[in-house]
Amino acid sequence: MNQNNNTPPELDEFNFHQTIADLSGLVLVFFTGPHCASCHHLRDLFTREGKIIKDHFAEFHVFEIKADKAAALVNEFNVFHLPTLFLYKDGQFHCELQTLAHSKKIIEAIEKASMKIAEEEP
Repeated sequence: MNQNNNTPPELDEFNFHQTIADLSGLVLVFFTGPHCASCHHLRDLFTREGKIIKDHFAEFHVFEIKADKAAALVNEFNVFHLPTLFLYKDGQFHCELQTLAHSKKIIEAIEKASMKIAEEEP
């Protein structure tokens, strides 16, 4: 599943809902594709700098969903572009996160989004 200890764990349609429901705090999931350069950059960012982001929040988890391996989740969440990031808070969908792939910008976007009222899951 993980290539190394820093690579975000993968989720698929078989473990996604239960994993998210069981976690408290903030959870960021990002959908990626095998031929998406931005996706590779985002994965590399979380692999290199994920600890910076995780250490900023009391409880924070990050997971990758490979769109080519989890078509049911892509359809369920109406994912039309990659990468797509979703923020969960205490097991509940909070919002789609729009941000640049930079650790400081991700932290700022999560802080701002987590203060808003949660949205309905897509």
